[in-house]
Amino acid sequence: MVSVAWLLDSDPALRWQVERDIVGEPPEVWEATRAKIATEGFGARLLAHQDPDGLWAGGAYFPAGYDPAREPDQPWTATTWSLTTLREWGMDSAVLRERCTAELLAENARWEYDDLPYWDGEVDCCINSWTVANGLWLGAEISGIVDWFVEHQLSDGGWNCEWVEGSKRSSVHSTLNSLKGLLAHEVATGGTEASRAARRAGEEYLLERGLFRRLSTGEPIAPWLGRFAYPFRWFYDVLNAAEYFREASAHDGSAPDPRMAEAIGMIRDARQPDGTWVQSARHPGRVWFAVDVPAGEPSKWLTLSGTRVLSWWDAA
Repeated sequence: MVSVAWLLDSDPALRWQVERDIVGEPPEVWEATRAKIATEGFGARLLAHQDPDGLWAGGAYFPAGYDPAREPDQPWTATTWSLTTLREWGMDSAVLRERCTAELLAENARWEYDDLPYWDGEVDCCINSWTVANGLWLGAEISGIVDWFVEHQLSDGGWNCEWVEGSKRSSVHSTLNSLKGLLAHEVATGGTEASRAARRAGEEYLLERGLFRRLSTGEPIAPWLGRFAYPFRWFYDVLNAAEYFREASAHDGSAPDPRMAEAIGMIRDARQPDGTWVQSARHPGRVWFAVDVPAGEPSKWLTLSGTRVLSWWDAA
């Protein structure tokens, strides 16, 4: 059994989730911890990097002046990544609404792709998904992007960010990230008949593959699907996918789908004898600051995710 004291000895962005999801503290306890995100630790540090124009690092998805020829690894410092991180940590959106962040981004932020307006989205499924979730969080108008997801769902039920290059086959990465945006929209608004159907079809795409197998051969899609790294970023693995289905299950009031059993077994097998999960790697690329341990060390973030996924599954 993992040490709860070890998990609780952490940044407010993580600690409030441990209090709520692992310890079972009453709302007044974890809500008080959650309120500290904007003023202490990781959240306060990331907020301090926001510029007066509303952006981080001067760019929408990439930092201003980013040159892939000189910096081949994906940087994680620009506006979309910073907003997504703060939202996923659970920071109160009122902090950024008071800064008029949505309005500033509407005025000052343009996508690197074709200089498109920020809250209109662009052509990448993953980017559009984070823009939907972040826009809902900040009060921006993003309904057009939700319609975009319905229109760009592929015939196999999923999505692929390479559709613009002609891809007709979905990607687990793109599909999972698209589903996160659609679920956020449904939780916040109830969704539309079309968006709800799109989410169901996207979930089926992953579930009929057991979250990690090729539909054609039954072989694992890739060996890295059972190796976990925090932050998840845009990368797919079975723990990231299981976290999505746990949240979707809570929203839908449904039991876990039994087709996830083998993937859950992979998550269980990755748990160490002391109840922790180990960081497999750090995704390379420029960051404002590190928020988790180096590869090979026990990760509190992954242990939080793994513990609550197994608790959800076992409770059913």
